[in-house]
Amino acid sequence: MNNKNSADVVVIGAGINGSLLASRLAKAGKSVLMLESGPKLERDQLVERYRTSAFKSDFMSPYPYSPQAPHPRYTPEPNEYLDQVGPNAFHAQYIRMFGGTSWHWAAQLWRFLPNDFRQHSQYGVGKDWPIGYDDIEDYYYQAEVIAGVGGSPNNGSPRSKPFPMEAVPASYLQQRVTERLAPEFSVIDDSTGRNSRSYDGRPACCGNNNCMPICPIDAQYHGGLAAQEAVNSGVEVITEAVVYQLEHDDKGNIVAANYYDWNKVSHRVTGQTFVLASNAIETPKLLLMSVSDKFPNGIANSQDNVGRHLCDHPAIGITFDVDEEVWPGRGPVSPCSIGQFRDGDFRSEHAPFRIDISNSSKLASVTKEVLAEGYFGKKLQDEVRFRAARRMSLKNCLEQLPDRNNRVTLSDNKDALGLPTPAMFWNVLDTNDYVRKGTEKTREHYDAIAKKLGATNIKHSTEGKFKNRQHITGTLSMGLDPATSVTDQWGRAHDHENLFMVGTGVMPTVGTCNVTLTAMALALRTADKILQETQHG
Repeated sequence: MNNKNSADVVVIGAGINGSLLASRLAKAGKSVLMLESGPKLERDQLVERYRTSAFKSDFMSPYPYSPQAPHPRYTPEPNEYLDQVGPNAFHAQYIRMFGGTSWHWAAQLWRFLPNDFRQHSQYGVGKDWPIGYDDIEDYYYQAEVIAGVGGSPNNGSPRSKPFPMEAVPASYLQQRVTERLAPEFSVIDDSTGRNSRSYDGRPACCGNNNCMPICPIDAQYHGGLAAQEAVNSGVEVITEAVVYQLEHDDKGNIVAANYYDWNKVSHRVTGQTFVLASNAIETPKLLLMSVSDKFPNGIANSQDNVGRHLCDHPAIGITFDVDEEVWPGRGPVSPCSIGQFRDGDFRSEHAPFRIDISNSSKLASVTKEVLAEGYFGKKLQDEVRFRAARRMSLKNCLEQLPDRNNRVTLSDNKDALGLPTPAMFWNVLDTNDYVRKGTEKTREHYDAIAKKLGATNIKHSTEGKFKNRQHITGTLSMGLDPATSVTDQWGRAHDHENLFMVGTGVMPTVGTCNVTLTAMALALRTADKILQETQHG
């Protein structure tokens, strides 16, 4: 029986990956207790919070900020939760609440390419994974069925079964761009968990163009749905439970998790198996906080690898005005991409990348721009319409190589519960210029795309300024060698037999696409491994 003090499996973090794992274990008969540091709000509450927000441009505005379980925020003023100690700012944006960060996303659910798993053996750079594409291809499909994923089948990732969902019909912008960029650039549908028809009790996309920060009709999959499914499957969930320490026995097995409630009253829960499912920043923080005489550097950190190899996609962008009306803002915000630069022999020389084509409405940014230029009256109205109908923006999803110096550590700052906040060291430019060379190639293609679209008012992002894409990997990296990794091929900590980790942090490399689907597939695979080992428990 489930109770609030003990369970067969204790899962820390009620985001999309922990919830999928918890559901699978509970449906197989395991008692599962899931601890979530943040609160639980219903989707209608979140939609209303956004409607009434004074900061519509802040995509975090629907989501509650809690001093006891703080997350990074940057509007109206940065809260400096993440201590930036590296040469490049790592402005991670995640949500600590029931359902986790995938409440706030565009539901892009891409598979990695087969060569992404053998990067070093194929191209002599980066790392090989301890598993291959074939090891998780079926789990990719299982995750796609849960989320209702559709997309272009010719995206480079082999499939044994077709997408479970048809792609959402192409927006007008996508149709025009696809036609005008061919044949030099091949535009494909993004792989997304966005309904093109009724699916799993949710309606089809109606083109609100509000995928971020929250779909107002629930036409796309997200962690809130995964977490609720866990509850429906029999998982016991305690929210507002901030885990601050893992306990171990003399053999190094984890025996308990200690958490504070929001009144800073400490509680202790025990279990047979523990799964860390916070995220690629909060999970390393917990491991580093859990020091003992036996593990003075923290749990799972005997080789000083926890928090290291931090990767993301260091992005650059471009905006311009097309020579015809393409009307971004009609349909989903992220409908299509150019994926032909994701793989090839060039990867031994420079970073591969994917080019995202945005369809988000530019009305607010264009209006601000035109007002700043002094327009008013009828000229203001005409100029806003002219630019909003033509403004396009692109950004890349460029691979960064893992570097052990890029890392998450503990800062000297404390939150409201007296726990240390994360410190981030992120250096984008590596010694072999992998990122810089890939960035230069990206800019060349940006210029070629702009030329084919008759662009004017072209604005590249500032030279040397990169933005992370919130695709965080590497800090709990899986591998066969404990000297260079934190977890094994199943997500099990090398140092602790009964401690597993799920989420994007276990991914050794970041590839050229959004990382959530791979993490979902790995979480389902880890769940099956736990069931296999404990089926007689």
